[in-house]
Amino acid sequence: MRHVLLLGGTTEASALASLLAQGGIAATLSYAGRTENPRAQPVPVQIGGFGGVAGLVDYLREHRVTHLVDATHPFAAKMSAHAAAAAHQAGVPLLALTRPAWQPTADDRWTHASSIEASAAALAGAPRRILLALGRMHVDAFAAQPQHHYLLRFVDAPHTPPRLPHYSLVVDRGPFSVEGDRALMQEHGIDLVVSKNAGGKGAEAKLIAARQLGLPVLMIDRPAMPARLEVHRPEDVLAWLDHGSVPGAERGV
Repeated sequence: MRHVLLLGGTTEASALASLLAQGGIAATLSYAGRTENPRAQPVPVQIGGFGGVAGLVDYLREHRVTHLVDATHPFAAKMSAHAAAAAHQAGVPLLALTRPAWQPTADDRWTHASSIEASAAALAGAPRRILLALGRMHVDAFAAQPQHHYLLRFVDAPHTPPRLPHYSLVVDRGPFSVEGDRALMQEHGIDLVVSKNAGGKGAEAKLIAARQLGLPVLMIDRPAMPARLEVHRPEDVLAWLDHGSVPGAERGV
């Protein structure tokens, strides 16, 4: 009997959980637990970490997991590395369900940074009004550039204030519209957008809005991932579960 462990926290993971439930495939969806009120899921949910690679190996064996699907955020490099190592040690097949990275168009004004820290360093200079579209985990890194006014948008209200002297906070949950993001940027006088290259459609609105307004974007490139088989559609995971392979799947590095 198949038992899928789905490492989630993304829109794609939720869509796959629904497909697995509809297909009668036993599955457990694992969250890191950073969102206070995650969406209800049609499969059992496990919240919290596993205790590193060894803990995940123990979980895979104890719960007789037959397939491991990594549908974590494209920037969850540590969890993805643990998943690849644990799957190898436990002898469990691994597939990554991930989003294609965003690509700039001729009308975009992108510059690139290799990491959160590099993007903060790139903001040295005169004060600006910046949309910091990164989520709450990485905000404090920008305390190194206190001269700017930052517009923050979180899914949950923070328990402690960000370590920024000048900021505005919007608590809201996506997906967001281009019209709404354009109005938000205009209302707050934004002149720069800082974004991680998360990919997908749910968070793309801010980039389209920035393009329409002629605003520059500082794009943080994705971290390196372990070698693994990758697909971009939840339906492709079902094909992999049924046949063990997916035509057109990519070998990510």
